[in-house]
Amino acid sequence: MVKVSHQLQHLAIATILAFFSVNLLSDNRSSANTVTRIERLEPVELYVPPPEQNTTGICSNYIQPVIDKIVERSPFDQGKWGILIQTADGTTLYSRSPDSYLIPASNLKILVTAAALQKLHPQGTIRSSSIQEWINITNLRSNNIYADVLLSYLGGSTSVRQVLTALGVDPKGYHMVDGSGLSRSNLATPRTLVTTLRAMYSSQDKDSFLASLPIAGISGTLQHRLRYTSAEGTVHAKTGTLKGVRALSGYLEHPEYGTLIFSIISNQPNSQSDPALVNAIDEIVIRLSTITSCS
Repeated sequence: MVKVSHQLQHLAIATILAFFSVNLLSDNRSSANTVTRIERLEPVELYVPPPEQNTTGICSNYIQPVIDKIVERSPFDQGKWGILIQTADGTTLYSRSPDSYLIPASNLKILVTAAALQKLHPQGTIRSSSIQEWINITNLRSNNIYADVLLSYLGGSTSVRQVLTALGVDPKGYHMVDGSGLSRSNLATPRTLVTTLRAMYSSQDKDSFLASLPIAGISGTLQHRLRYTSAEGTVHAKTGTLKGVRALSGYLEHPEYGTLIFSIISNQPNSQSDPALVNAIDEIVIRLSTITSCS
């Protein structure tokens, strides 16, 4: 009996050791697989900030190289970028070809809806719907038909130009063919869009205009973008989408810098990069939302 008992003890110990070895190996394999999956999801090598960076965010002095690294990586370096980021008082935080003419896609709707709010009363009507409703649908849903009808109701691009010029927008900063932004003959500079956005932010129609813009991670064409990031709920902006074209222009409410006004437009020769282009623009906005003073 004693000999059998010792054999059983040895067998039990061996069984326990084997159990832990198998599970340890399984856990290691699981961890290795997890690391592999994470590495595969990394789209790019992220910018490693200098030691001067504040631990709570990107020091504002280094926002230039941070964004430069995003837009200059392959394949985006083959295309054109126009970016302007300013504070509400006009201080420039980042600038890259802000006066270059680019295809703005649906960002052109910003100009149309801004002019509509200046020239028409929000409670006026078009086809039994209020002007405010037309503007909301034009921007929130990026509805092309609504945008073109709204432009026609305004009296065309000449009328829009007159209204925006009165707001301080350079009439030479854009070329408008339609109201929707579908035509690739439309052109606009980031400065034109930022100037328009600033003018609307200080106008009596500020609330009506803001209400028409999609909110990051919450509504409209931004409902599924920037979710679970520092930019969620803090960005009111208009998207722009055509083959090889992505744009995002609007406002970012920053806890330290107040309201930031920005326009990001990219025209790329290869439309296959479109999904990655959206991610690049979102990455710029996320980085922007984390800037902080360097002191």
